[in-house]
Amino acid sequence: MWFYALRKFFYGLAVMVGVVVVVFVLFNILPGDPARMTLGQRADVQSLEAVRKEFGLDQSRPMQFVLFINDLSPVGFHENNKQAQEKYHYIPLISFSAKVIALKWPYLRRSYQTKREVSLILSETVPNTFVLAATAMLFATLIGVLLGVLSAVYKDSWIDHSVNAFAIMGLSAPSFFAGIIIAWFFGFVLGPYTGLNMSGSLYSYDPFQGEVMTLKNLILPVLTLGLRPLAIIVQLTRTAMLDILAQDYIRTARAKGLGRRAIIYKHALKNALNPVITAISGWFASLLAGSFFVEYIFGYNGLGRATVRALEMSDFPVVMGSILFIALVFVVINIFVDVLYALVDPRVKLDN
Repeated sequence: MWFYALRKFFYGLAVMVGVVVVVFVLFNILPGDPARMTLGQRADVQSLEAVRKEFGLDQSRPMQFVLFINDLSPVGFHENNKQAQEKYHYIPLISFSAKVIALKWPYLRRSYQTKREVSLILSETVPNTFVLAATAMLFATLIGVLLGVLSAVYKDSWIDHSVNAFAIMGLSAPSFFAGIIIAWFFGFVLGPYTGLNMSGSLYSYDPFQGEVMTLKNLILPVLTLGLRPLAIIVQLTRTAMLDILAQDYIRTARAKGLGRRAIIYKHALKNALNPVITAISGWFASLLAGSFFVEYIFGYNGLGRATVRALEMSDFPVVMGSILFIALVFVVINIFVDVLYALVDPRVKLDN
């Protein structure tokens, strides 16, 4: 098992290296001068040269890539001085006269527009996106499993047809389109009755109380973001339940006189949740990435909105940091799910 987990780790590391290469190449062929983006159009030549030197932009492309990898690597080779220590927050491992090999967090550089470190921007926005994605996944799971069970139990009835129609609609509607419709209908048309806003973040500013949590601003983004996984969970639950309900042991349970509720919830549903768990593990990472335009539509202060705004202003370090973070989340979750499958399912071959 340890060798299996280690092999998956190196697979994930290879994926991350590939993502880093693609991100570097992609954002280095885009037009624009990062130094001028940082200082503005009226900056003098000396200031521009100083910023180019700070970001390594005065070096050749191969050397820029080496510097980029050195910044991202948890073990880096940096200047042995107070300024570098404050910049990278490293722990020295091997010190030389002017250089040091040090242990540190990946350095994602600074925003061109705000001059703030990208890691700080991510630390402020990722928790809000995590809350949104987790709440949307919880909503999709609870409602999706319930509707899937009802659809399977009342097969070919009006309930079954209605649930299937709802699932098809949820799968067909893109998140950005559904978000616009939901925001307009529930936040604008029915706003006086629902009390919901077309836009708003998890935290809002109150002139008397300061920053306060506003949970109602989660409702519409959660509904939009959770609509598609909800539809998939409905279909998976329905299909699995129909298959389980046709098994011999279910017929035996009925013959023994077990109640309908006990058969459905204690025997059938427990065995039907395996494909649902698989979908949940895969969809959670997707929701983190898929929240970009949903957050932008609803004005929700999260990673997605920050990334889209940074892209509009050509603030490439923020965009690059967001892409790398999302890729890391996908890799970590996939490794975790693969190892978990190997632990709980003996049919998984550890030599694959």
